[in-house]
Amino acid sequence: MYWLIAVMTLGIAGIIITGVIMEMQPAKISRPWFKPTIGINLLVFVAAQAALIFMGVGEVMAAPPLAEAGGEISIGLGLGIIGVGIPTALSTIGAGIAVGPIGAASLAVLAEKPEIFGRTLIYLGLAEGIAIYGLVMSILLLDKI
Repeated sequence: MYWLIAVMTLGIAGIIITGVIMEMQPAKISRPWFKPTIGINLLVFVAAQAALIFMGVGEVMAAPPLAEAGGEISIGLGLGIIGVGIPTALSTIGAGIAVGPIGAASLAVLAEKPEIFGRTLIYLGLAEGIAIYGLVMSILLLDKI
């Protein structure tokens, strides 16, 4: 199975090298072998990925079940774990909503007055602090489960 991973790695490396060549020498792209080579490279990558998935499923199905080693998770514990994640999720969404307009306004102000760069960073840091508070709350709640 490692040979499939090697083929996929070579496929990705080939696509990256092709992109670098296309970026550095766009005039030489009109070669007739270039486009079929990219197609073959992509086809080999997709075929290796599909084979890896099908072979990997067989190995996973043959493995002994690991769920028996762990304890049972009750409905209450599952809901508790979901409840622990909610503060992080909501605070991250709130931080994203806050950082968007603050970052846009900071860039607009920096174009006119570059000397207030530090003040704009403080405002962005305060907005990002919202996400950190949610993460801290989740960690504290996780300790209570």
